Amino acid sequence: MQNRESLKVPIQSNNEIQAAFGEADIHLRTIEDSFNVHVQMKSDGLQVVGDDSDGVHCAARAFESLLHLIRTGQRISAGDVRYATRVAKDHTNAKSKEIVGESIPVFSKHGAIRPKTLGQRRYVEAINKYDLVFGIGPAGTGKTYLAMAMAVAALKSGKLSRIILTRPAVEAGENLGFLPGDLAAKIDPYLRPLYDALRDMMPTETLDNYIERNVVEVAPMAFMRGRTLNNSFVVLDEAQNATIEQMKMFLTRLGFDSKAVVTGDITQTDLPLGKSSGLVDAQRVLASVDGIAFVHFSKDDVVRHELVQRIIEAYEQPSQNDTPDQ
Repeated sequence: MQNRESLKVPIQSNNEIQAAFGEADIHLRTIEDSFNVHVQMKSDGLQVVGDDSDGVHCAARAFESLLHLIRTGQRISAGDVRYATRVAKDHTNAKSKEIVGESIPVFSKHGAIRPKTLGQRRYVEAINKYDLVFGIGPAGTGKTYLAMAMAVAALKSGKLSRIILTRPAVEAGENLGFLPGDLAAKIDPYLRPLYDALRDMMPTETLDNYIERNVVEVAPMAFMRGRTLNNSFVVLDEAQNATIEQMKMFLTRLGFDSKAVVTGDITQTDLPLGKSSGLVDAQRVLASVDGIAFVHFSKDDVVRHELVQRIIEAYEQPSQNDTPDQ
């Protein structure tokens, strides 16, 4: 008879078990099914049992990751469980505390905001350490949202006195001139995602007050020309759509006691044919400049619906339907 593998995961309280297992044991079933194991409750912890040693160790590591979150006051979501299982498979030697970062002192409608992946943790650490950080990677990796959370945290703590959020107003298959309204109405669709994220992090009344007092400014990139941004946290979003000239203009706006984060996905450039991306160019020009950090995200850092990761993987693969020209 084949010997079954077994591994114990220490538990500190029944509340931890309830949180880790989830409502109606939904998180428990996800981990058991992912690694083909069975989890038993013992007086001093969880007993993970299975026929495969790797599966048992991965399941135990997934539970350790979730328990680390629980012990730091986090509520466990289905996305947390999916990521814990994914990381357990891919990073079997990683310690649970290395998988996620500490919470950012900003709360959204869903609770505390924190890095949820290894890439996100490196990103937040880079923003804390450097005055200029580039976050480059696919959609759904939290590049912009985390940068804005760090900006709100800096404002709340008094480290910086202003937040400036900007995007290039590049038309993604649409013509600005045909949109209804004045200039403000035409550019609003480009800036709306930034407003939505801010409203997720602070009450509407507070945000409106900050905007009225110019403490928070959300504006197209063209509005940055000729300015010096002192004592500010500046976030440039969708930077792949900035031209080389625009990128140079933006980066040279940074003033005293300021911090800037530039985010973008170089695979989704909407610039006209013949125009080079300033984000791509910045990687080349600034790669060896001291005091600047480049953080690259991958599909493993996607924290949206699990289908997003599969979509990114599919687009990264050569098409199976492509045939050579006859």
